[in-house]
Amino acid sequence: MVSRVERGPVADWFWTIDRLFLITFVLLMGIGLMLSFAASPAVAERLNLDSFHFVKRHAFFMLPALGVMIGLSFLSPRQVRRMAMLILAASLIMMVLVLFIGLEVKGGRRWLSIGSMSIQPSEFMKPAFVVICAWLFAEHARQPEIPGNLFAILLFGIAAALLIAQPDLGQTILIGSVWGAMFFMAGMPWLWIVVLGALGSAGFFGAYLTLPHVAGRIDRFLTGEGDTFQVDTAREAIIRGDWFGQGPGEGIVKRIIPDSHTDFIFSVAAEEFGIIFCMVLVAIFGFLVLRGLSHAYKERNDFNRLAVSGLVLLLGVQSMINIGVNLELLPAKGMTLPLISYGGSSMTAICVTAGFILALTRRRPEKRAQERSLFRSVAGVPAE
Repeated sequence: MVSRVERGPVADWFWTIDRLFLITFVLLMGIGLMLSFAASPAVAERLNLDSFHFVKRHAFFMLPALGVMIGLSFLSPRQVRRMAMLILAASLIMMVLVLFIGLEVKGGRRWLSIGSMSIQPSEFMKPAFVVICAWLFAEHARQPEIPGNLFAILLFGIAAALLIAQPDLGQTILIGSVWGAMFFMAGMPWLWIVVLGALGSAGFFGAYLTLPHVAGRIDRFLTGEGDTFQVDTAREAIIRGDWFGQGPGEGIVKRIIPDSHTDFIFSVAAEEFGIIFCMVLVAIFGFLVLRGLSHAYKERNDFNRLAVSGLVLLLGVQSMINIGVNLELLPAKGMTLPLISYGGSSMTAICVTAGFILALTRRRPEKRAQERSLFRSVAGVPAE
């Protein structure tokens, strides 16, 4: 145990970090590894790989991802902005390269091969995009003569255009939802709400008309006709799990779900551990979002408030989309369940998000002074 009287980077970090956040992130990573044992062996065997191939790789990805999360949590808010700027610039450049030299998987170019590794740049773009947009919104609020809102709109347009070009409409909707929520919290005028809402609706309708795979998924969702094998099988796994599940390793339906270790790991959890376990999992994600918004509500610094809100909403909306697809409440979309699904890029990028959240919610002397000042003003106590 680190003593309170010690002074040093590690001691300061330990006593200022939000330990409930940290425990929750590590808990989700542990649940993800456990579910990897349940979901991935059948997929590995279908690919003629060692039964625990994906389990080993999942564990291999966890260690550096955890190191990234802890390392980023030491940063100050200014350092978070600088790191986000570097990550955003690098990821946008790689997203351009993906369109020309990227690996094509299931009709989309989203992966960049670097040596023996494959990286999905859009995963790393998301947390950096949220932080930089939060900074732009905050700067405009602090100094209205700075066109921060305009720059944030342009940045969103660039990110959305690169995602649609891959094409990846799901990620576009994800960052669009979070960006819109941040803009609203930053004081978006009603005229902007109407204009951007109309543009978003027009863009979605345009994607339906021009992107065959988008139209196909929406049509299958609405009519139930066509190739719905994966979502139907996922639903069957959930139903078979009932309240308490079939037990660890006893799942049968999971063996025929093609993406059981990634996009449909929630269905595997339902079959083997039951609906109650899944409700607990949903509650954990809900706790992350609510705790983050609670931190943001107490913040007087606009950048910290908007960045923390955007980052926790990024986790919350992504988990909502994944779970919604598993429950057939949303059209099929390949999106991982944060810190649970298999995937090196996804896990590392989510740990970048978690590291930023931990860094921005640390208790710092200036933050404690602001909180005392706020308490005194609410209580009517005169300033010292």
